[in-house]
Amino acid sequence: MSETNDVRRVAVLGAGTMGHGIAQVCAGIGCSVALYDIDEAAVRKGLERIRANLDKGVELGKVAADERDAVLERIVTTSSVADAVTGADLVVEAAPESFELKETIFGEADAGAPDHAILATNTSSLSIEKIARAVSDPARFIGLHFFNPVHIMKLVEVVWGPDTSDATRLAAVAFVRRLGKEPVVVKDSPGFASSRLGIVLGMEAIRMVEEGVAAPEDIDRAMELGYRHPMGPLKLTDLVGLDVRLGIAEYLHNTLASEAFRPPELLRRMVAAGKLGKKSGQGFYDWGGS
Repeated sequence: MSETNDVRRVAVLGAGTMGHGIAQVCAGIGCSVALYDIDEAAVRKGLERIRANLDKGVELGKVAADERDAVLERIVTTSSVADAVTGADLVVEAAPESFELKETIFGEADAGAPDHAILATNTSSLSIEKIARAVSDPARFIGLHFFNPVHIMKLVEVVWGPDTSDATRLAAVAFVRRLGKEPVVVKDSPGFASSRLGIVLGMEAIRMVEEGVAAPEDIDRAMELGYRHPMGPLKLTDLVGLDVRLGIAEYLHNTLASEAFRPPELLRRMVAAGKLGKKSGQGFYDWGGS
């Protein structure tokens, strides 16, 4: 089992919204990173987003130009899971929220990763225990739930399953701290801590829009000013992706059998219409086609 100081090579499986950010912060502390996605176009886009983040940091005076270049030099890209995990001390999967997809990826990763590697999923709500069935040694399997944007947000949920070893949990917590982030340790449970609370708030905010209680901007402002939330639940939904939040809400509604998680019809209609939030340019807010 890798100790935190022995984690020198990280494989990030998925170069999308979360994966590219995870790769960036791991490379930022000196790790060699292999960034995987299903094809060269997807992984190249992830690398471009990392470069854009770093360029912005240079522009703001928060990142030195030579530091940006060093981070980029530590990242290699690949469209092969086997190549990505070869020699890895830590494997972090950051694929879409699908049990089947994650199980497939971990089946490939488990076959190619060294026996000492920690295997981690970035799932925001799915069962750690169930995903861990895809690997030969669930004792080294854990959840590392990062938050978007990864290079800015400080929180990481460290989610331990019933078979996760103490050594894996301690090493994961130490690595999160090495990244300069704050770990919150959570037992495997549907939605963990953050998604379970956040989805309830998000679904209720959407119901309020659906019922004409208030405009999205006013609902968000109420939570920002009244409860000191840094971002309102509707703008956060736009940032995360309405399709992503719908999937999580459906999973929690079915798993916990609670009406608090039932997705409002407005959310379903918006997703069906392609209004997915910032990534599509339109959600509860107009993002200008970004």
